[in-house]
Amino acid sequence: MYAVELSQISQKFLEKLDDHIRIRIENRLRNLGECYVPSDAKFICRDGGEKVFRYRIGDYRALYKVKHEDKIVLVTKIDKRPRVYH
Repeated sequence: MYAVELSQISQKFLEKLDDHIRIRIENRLRNLGECYVPSDAKFICRDGGEKVFRYRIGDYRALYKVKHEDKIVLVTKIDKRPRVYH
C-alpha cells in the first residue's frame, strides 16, 4: 500500500474546485495508493529519472510520480486536459 501525497500546486487547485468535483477527484486519487499504475493511467515522460504518469478523472488530468523507495505516490499537478501539460 502506497501513501498518496499532493504537491502544494495540486492541493491549491483542489481547494478552488466545487465540493462535488473535489470529492470525486480525491476519491479517484486515493485509489492510486492501492494500485499505483491502474489500467487507465498512462506513462507520459521522465522527469529527473522518475517516470511521470497521467491519470484521467473525467475532464481533469492528474500528473503523478511513484517513489518506490518511500512507498509514495506524489501527485504533482491536477488541471483540465488542455492546461495540465503546460
